[in-house]
Amino acid sequence: MVMDARTGEVLHARNADTRLHPASLTKMMTLYVAFEAIRRGEITLDTKVKISRKAAAEQPSKLGLKSGQRIALRYLIRGAAVKSANDAATAIGEAISGSEAAFARRMTNTAKALGMTKTTFRNAHGLTEKGHMSSARDMTILGRHMIYDYPQYYNLFSRQTTHAGVKQVSNTNRRLLNAYRGADGIKTGYTRAAGFNLVASAERGNERIIATVFGGTSTAARNARVAELLDMGFKRAPSRAKLRKPRLPDYQGNTVEPKVIKVQPTITARRKSPRPLMRPIMPPSADMLMAIVESVDNNVSQAREEVATRNVETATTVTPIRRPQNIVQAAIDTSLTPAAKPKERRVITRASTSGGRHWSISLGHYNTRNTAERLLLKTALQEIGTLDEALRKVVNRPRGWQANFVGLSKEKAAQACQRLSARGHSCEVRGPGA
Repeated sequence: MVMDARTGEVLHARNADTRLHPASLTKMMTLYVAFEAIRRGEITLDTKVKISRKAAAEQPSKLGLKSGQRIALRYLIRGAAVKSANDAATAIGEAISGSEAAFARRMTNTAKALGMTKTTFRNAHGLTEKGHMSSARDMTILGRHMIYDYPQYYNLFSRQTTHAGVKQVSNTNRRLLNAYRGADGIKTGYTRAAGFNLVASAERGNERIIATVFGGTSTAARNARVAELLDMGFKRAPSRAKLRKPRLPDYQGNTVEPKVIKVQPTITARRKSPRPLMRPIMPPSADMLMAIVESVDNNVSQAREEVATRNVETATTVTPIRRPQNIVQAAIDTSLTPAAKPKERRVITRASTSGGRHWSISLGHYNTRNTAERLLLKTALQEIGTLDEALRKVVNRPRGWQANFVGLSKEKAAQACQRLSARGHSCEVRGPGA
């Protein structure tokens, strides 16, 4: 399948609707649903995911995650997108939907909402499983949605290498990215049942082409065929075309909208305080006006009398005393005077964390110090009842600038974190020495 990404026009197709094994092209949908979950507020990039035994036991390619290990979602996304790690893909599905089976159902529902009529998913990674099928047309449609629905994440697919939390990983598609001018993604796939699959995209000037191949005989043969298809696409596509971005999934039709499995805290605090009603403006009565006039007149008369009295006192003649002439200053014997004592230094310290206030809460890591400080100030104003005694502290960590409130008691830290979680903020309580 060859498609003009700007318009969705099919430029070439052969057996494009044949249902075949997608292999790791599956991870495009895994990542698409993950981006959707982040957009809907079900999970964040900084959410720590606990690795299950099932995820840790997936077959290679994998990151080598251990059962019980905790790792941020952003690193699982990098591992699935760049290295095509199966353990990372399974962990993503379990974190969002509670189980891989539930996540696979959500993937299938999303595929139907995108118009992928030949696709059903049974897992999050793409290893061969009965009923886990797709087509070249459907994967091309998904690739186009990936580009335009979540452009803020699309750069993942063109990274030659990236750090996935546990180690540095290389892109499985780096050969095509290096060899074909304008190539910037998207995803490779291979199993014995599927062969060598690839959904590729390239941009040259104002033109962007997507080409999909299923069942290649080798990496080199697949890449060569995809390069031919991309060249065909650039020749057939018009130089100028109006961009018609695809719509986000429509869950109002026959497809059931994916349910949020992850339980969110109930928000009980008001997001906005109601504005109080203005008091009615009543004109003053005649009696009130008369009283005001009389009061002003009395105050003016009293002020005039005080000014006149001060002027009379000032006018009184005062005879100045002449300064004595020929004043001789006596010498001072410094030996008889005590040595000047140096001023004592006073050390002023901030409030200590004594009295059991050795606990803190962390709001996560951020790209810039300014972002972390702004979040701390905003949060302190929102939760002044629980954070009024806390100190705001930003620490530069390898993962970014960490935003913390320190100097809290254990009870205050737990209460503040609970209230922040109720507002939808990520929060972590940390004890002494953490």
